Amino acid sequence: MVKRLVAVAVACAVIAVIGVLAFAEPGVSSGEVRLTRQVDGSMVLADRSSQAPVLDLYEDFDCPVCKKMHDSVDDTLQRLAREGKVKIVFHPVTIFRAEPMRSNSIRAAAAARCVPEDNWLAFRDQLYAMQPAPHGVASGFTVGELAGAARKAGAAVDECIRSQSYAKAHLEQTAKARIQGTPTVLLDGRMLGNEVFDAAALEHAITGGDGVAV
Repeated sequence: MVKRLVAVAVACAVIAVIGVLAFAEPGVSSGEVRLTRQVDGSMVLADRSSQAPVLDLYEDFDCPVCKKMHDSVDDTLQRLAREGKVKIVFHPVTIFRAEPMRSNSIRAAAAARCVPEDNWLAFRDQLYAMQPAPHGVASGFTVGELAGAARKAGAAVDECIRSQSYAKAHLEQTAKARIQGTPTVLLDGRMLGNEVFDAAALEHAITGGDGVAV
C-alpha cells in the first residue's frame, strides 16, 4: 500500500512538471527583474533569465537632451523592463569637456556610484529634476546638493558623495565609451534615432509593435 501511494505521488509530480514546462515559453520573463550594479559602474535593469533585447543607454546627467529623453520615455522603458521585454543597461558618462558642465557631470556620476541599487533609479530621477540650468552657464550638482538628493531617494551616503571617491573610476570608464554624444541608445548594438524621444515609437522599436520582444 505504501509503495502504491509513493508511486502515485511520483506520477503526480511528473505530471505537474510536464504541465509547467508546457506553459513555460522561452524568453518570457520569470518576473525576477532587478537593478544590479556592474563592476564598470553601469546599472542593469533586467530579468537576467529572459531573452529580451538589450538596450544600452549612455547618458550624461548634465545633458539637457538626456533629461528630455528621461522625461519623455523613462516610465515606458522601466515598464518594459519590468515586463521582461527589454534589458536596460544604464551607462553614466561625462561627455562635456568645457566647464562648468564637465565638473557638474563628474560630481553627479561619482555620486551615483555611491547610491545603493535599491535607491539608484530614484536618485537618477532626482538628478534630472535638479539638473543645473541654464546649460553651459550654471554650476550645480554640489556635493551638498547631491548628498541631499540621495537622502530624498532613501540613501544616506553623504561621506561617499562628499569624498568623490568614484570620480576617477567614472572618468576611466567614460574614456572607454565609443560614443560621440549623449544620449546614445543602442538596441542590441544598433543605434536608435529620434524614436528615443517618443514613448510609443521606442516601444515599437523594442517590441516590434505587438508586445513581443524582437
